[in-house]
Amino acid sequence: MNRILAAGLAAFGSLLSMAAQAAPRDPGGVWLTEDGRARIRIEKCPGRADRVCGYVVWLKTPNDDKGQPRVDFRNTDPKKRTRPSLGHQLIMGLKPNAENRHEGQIYNSEDGKNYDVSIWVDEPNELNVRGCLLGFLCGSQTWTRVTDVLPGQLTGPTNGPGGPSADPEWAPKSAPAAPAKPPAAPRDAPKP
Repeated sequence: MNRILAAGLAAFGSLLSMAAQAAPRDPGGVWLTEDGRARIRIEKCPGRADRVCGYVVWLKTPNDDKGQPRVDFRNTDPKKRTRPSLGHQLIMGLKPNAENRHEGQIYNSEDGKNYDVSIWVDEPNELNVRGCLLGFLCGSQTWTRVTDVLPGQLTGPTNGPGGPSADPEWAPKSAPAAPAKPPAAPRDAPKP
């Protein structure tokens, strides 16, 4: 009886171990980029709990040479060229893959291009970031988890006051407005 119980517990432990390995570690949190120039908040995408998105929530140099807030002037989308660099979305809805990582697209505001990216957590306070152009020109960085808040850091909710903004394609879709009811037909006045 004890052997059967021990074998059952061992099998259950193996199943739990396999289940734990099936999903990548949650990359959620605020991360300092390897060069120390930005902090990126990674969280579940608004309205898409199966994906993770990331936003610039702090910049070491938030203003340009003229003292104005930096803008995304190199963006290939003309509509996004005037958006502030602080608070913009740069990680675009990464999804879990078979290698226990999250993969998808990352935006680089320095050249205005999107790159294939894979992110994963091996150590609790380190985020591995690997970006590739054309699938074979790749580079890697290690970002460090931070828990303090620096002056100028956005801490509000995404799409809320004092928070970063999701790109329109990742912003939650508002529910369509209910169709207006047609006006009631006039009733005939009662006859005397």
